Amino acid sequence: MSRIGRMPIPLPEGVNVDIQGNQVLVTGPKGSLSREFHPDMEIALEDGHLVVHRPTDQRHHKELHGLTRSLLNNMVIGVTQGFQKQLEVHGVGYRVDLQGDGSLLFQLGFSHPVRIAPLEGIQFEVEARSKVITVRGVDKELVGQVAAEIRAWRPPEPYKGKGIRYVGEYVRRKAGKAGKIG
Repeated sequence: MSRIGRMPIPLPEGVNVDIQGNQVLVTGPKGSLSREFHPDMEIALEDGHLVVHRPTDQRHHKELHGLTRSLLNNMVIGVTQGFQKQLEVHGVGYRVDLQGDGSLLFQLGFSHPVRIAPLEGIQFEVEARSKVITVRGVDKELVGQVAAEIRAWRPPEPYKGKGIRYVGEYVRRKAGKAGKIG
């Protein structure tokens, strides 16, 4: 059995789950998420826990078993606690400002500012003077995708370390001309 797939998912207080075939709707204090799962996986609600069962021990069923359980667990965590990713802007003249409509306005060394509007279910926060951006939301997949798209505007470069990086991300530095490290 899949070690991850066989673990039951406890449902915290205030979380409602509606299972209709292979469509699952999870509603909680922070919002609601809906997802369609593979029709072979059987999702059941048993005494306050979500349980995923697989029909056979074939390889693709084993793979789907753990995946389905992980996706369901992320949905439950998302509607109760939410997810966040933090990015930081490094570089002289690189700035980020939060606009009144919730969008981000970047100065990244281009000839024009870059404006990024939040998708539905995503909120941005910018800590003043620290150049740290927080991306929050209930959908783990969407939070990670938005953070990756922001980082892609100016990934950190290896010579001076300028760019947008995740908080705690290690940027491997290279020596420039004549072996200088700044």
